[in-house]
Amino acid sequence: MDESPLMSLIYVAMAFYIGYLYRSDFLDDTSGKPNPKALPGATSAPVGLYAMGVVGALMILAAETFGEIALGISAEQSDVLWFLVFASITAGIVEEVIFRGVLVVESRGRTALIASCVCFSLLFALIHAYLWEFDYPEGIALWKFWLADFNFILTPKAFFTTAILFLNSLWFYALRFGPWNQKRSLFPCMLAHSISNLGVFAVKFAQGHIVF
Repeated sequence: MDESPLMSLIYVAMAFYIGYLYRSDFLDDTSGKPNPKALPGATSAPVGLYAMGVVGALMILAAETFGEIALGISAEQSDVLWFLVFASITAGIVEEVIFRGVLVVESRGRTALIASCVCFSLLFALIHAYLWEFDYPEGIALWKFWLADFNFILTPKAFFTTAILFLNSLWFYALRFGPWNQKRSLFPCMLAHSISNLGVFAVKFAQGHIVF
């Protein structure tokens, strides 16, 4: 995630705009007149499903936290600027729309659905760039990635964090497409994802990895 305040503000604004669009489709659904062109997953869900999603996400976060301690890699966490907490929370909206909303194969049977969930979960984990990095020469803009050196990061911490991201993504897909979510609402996934990201910040704060 870009660490500039401006980019964080843009990211948050984008998430609020997406939320505004979803609110309109959600109201149509709850009124009994769903929009046939509604955004993916803009449907209602029982309260229990929200609780289920949050509990599952926090259990994975607990496993990650204690797993890092057990492996002796908790000190390898990266430091994060405090204001990025807002962009991180709203990522629960943006990333859910992209992955659990768009990047999934719903119309070709259960096997294709499960396979797409697994494949896109792998993509979700890999794009968070714990196993690789671009090493930029001084003064080179981030978007000029072709001028940077590409390196793999094959450390226990990198593999462990990537595996947790993969597990998180599988949970969010299961939350949306499992039999408990009859209307395939995306909102429980958004809440669970946002709470998970907030929990990561809380753990980092407790371990002294938040920079003010």
